Amino acid sequence: MRILGIDPGSILCGYGVIEKNGSKIELIEYGVINLKKINNELSIRLKEIYTRLQRVIINSEPHSVALESTFFAKNPQSLIKLSHARAAAMLSCVMANLEINEYSPKEVKRAVTGNGNASKEQVAFMVRKILNIPETPEFYDATDALAIAICHSFRDNFSSNSKVSWKELIKNNPSRVIIPK
Repeated sequence: MRILGIDPGSILCGYGVIEKNGSKIELIEYGVINLKKINNELSIRLKEIYTRLQRVIINSEPHSVALESTFFAKNPQSLIKLSHARAAAMLSCVMANLEINEYSPKEVKRAVTGNGNASKEQVAFMVRKILNIPETPEFYDATDALAIAICHSFRDNFSSNSKVSWKELIKNNPSRVIIPK
């Protein structure tokens, strides 16, 4: 199962794609959409988030998407801009017919480090360990996105057969069907 994790932001939007096969998790790609150099107009930045994520989706062909849920911010303007960035990211995914799953920051930290109050450095360390990747200059901006994807891959109820009917399961797995004599 291929999972796209997105950590949306109106200045930096991190993304990461992982592949989960059984208990093995493999890194496919990760990066940051750096909007600092883009026009200061929010609408132009939102268009860039949408467009760049569409390219990531086309290139990596994920099966599902995981996003961090909105959290309380002290600055209302920051929360509004973050909400717009999340909407652009979500629209990009929905337009590609991808299922979106949301996780709170505490859920993500707990899934990756075992501690819901872990620091960004602890999360980054565990993401590097889980995915066997070295640190790169942009890595910290994509760490949260990869952590969100990893969190989704660890969910107990996450299964490729979770939305398959019994009829489909039998049709796709004839060797598992026992017919009484």
